[in-house]
Amino acid sequence: MGALILDASVLIGLLDRTDAHHARAVDDVEAADRAGRALLTAASAYSEALVAFARADRLPDARDAIAGIGIAVVPLTGEIAEQAAELRAAHRGLRLPDAMVLATARERGGGLLTYDERLARVADA
Repeated sequence: MGALILDASVLIGLLDRTDAHHARAVDDVEAADRAGRALLTAASAYSEALVAFARADRLPDARDAIAGIGIAVVPLTGEIAEQAAELRAAHRGLRLPDAMVLATARERGGGLLTYDERLARVADA
């Protein structure tokens, strides 16, 4: 089974027990892990998920938690950046960080897990 690319909404859900998506994120990631799927996240989603922790001066805690779950960060490559630009140009309502996540999923040939309805619609199109 292929890799699963996690959007920032999923990472935030995993890291923040008060987040509305926490239980769902834990269940979804545990199911993917049991299925033997590699867990990946785009560098842009990783950065987005860390903002609240950086503000609270707890960046190492979030970094360690993400690594402890076994989520690897996919670096931004030229190919991913170009594909993200094409996605952003084609879908005006798509934010660039979301386009980078979708481009990462397409480049890696994996599925996308997101709780962002707008991103999910574009990914399914």
